[in-house]
Amino acid sequence: MLFHPDRLSFGIVLPVQPRTSADVEFDAQLKLASHADELGFDALWVRDVPLNSESYPDPVGHADPWVFLGALAAVTSNIGLATGAIVLPLRHPLHIAKAALSVALLSQGRLVLGLGSGDRPTEYEVFGKDLEKRKSIFQDNWERLAAVLRPDQEILDENGQARREFAVRPRLQQAPIPLVAVGSSSQSLEWIARHATAWMTYYRQLPVQRDRLTLWHNAQAKVTTEFRGFGQSMVLELVDRPDAAYEEINLGGRTGRRGLIGALSAMREAGIHHVAFNLISGHRPAHDVMDEIAGDVMLALS
Repeated sequence: MLFHPDRLSFGIVLPVQPRTSADVEFDAQLKLASHADELGFDALWVRDVPLNSESYPDPVGHADPWVFLGALAAVTSNIGLATGAIVLPLRHPLHIAKAALSVALLSQGRLVLGLGSGDRPTEYEVFGKDLEKRKSIFQDNWERLAAVLRPDQEILDENGQARREFAVRPRLQQAPIPLVAVGSSSQSLEWIARHATAWMTYYRQLPVQRDRLTLWHNAQAKVTTEFRGFGQSMVLELVDRPDAAYEEINLGGRTGRRGLIGALSAMREAGIHHVAFNLISGHRPAHDVMDEIAGDVMLALS
């Protein structure tokens, strides 16, 4: 289980490669994914970047997430496969449902479906969507997607009417696909707590993140008694000096092994359930960094 009330789980954000204007190095990423699976990481996270532009800070030419997830499912056995995040307003919910059900079946139930709204006005323009309506589009598309993914599958048309003459195949034989809200997507925390199994957000310095957690817990208390997870991404530069102190960098930290253990312990105590590492590539081989996290850091926090 990716989000659990009593443990901190760990993911790797793919691709792990220098942030340059280059396409995904598929062979290298599949090898890293297989290695992460063998090491016992909990999840591999892939992004949905429909269009590259200067308004998106990551210049890497990301692969289509569904194609990438299919390849990842084929080279791994146990690790969760998570989207961070499918841009829900720019994709048709029935297409998302078809792809999600296919990946969930191919991976034997390992898909975690993270959904976000995106926020680039020019990208919305290209897709013919109104950025100012992204809140309502997100809600409507979420409702239609969730209806298809329920065991008693229901196909809703653009007017919210059930179309019983249709079905989306394949049908899921395992547990339901978890739906995770990534970012706020212009929604209230109460809406997220009511509809999503977890909230995945950005890295913030821990005092600030504690405030977000308080808001999250208050929102949950208003709408549900069920557990709702909380996770964050984290840019990580793990240096080859175990005693190097923890230093804040943009959206994460630079530190040695012991500093990372301390930082993650504090996150766990604060109530964070999952951390997805966005590894800075180039200073150390990614395999070595993953080995150190799995062999020392994860063991110390188990």
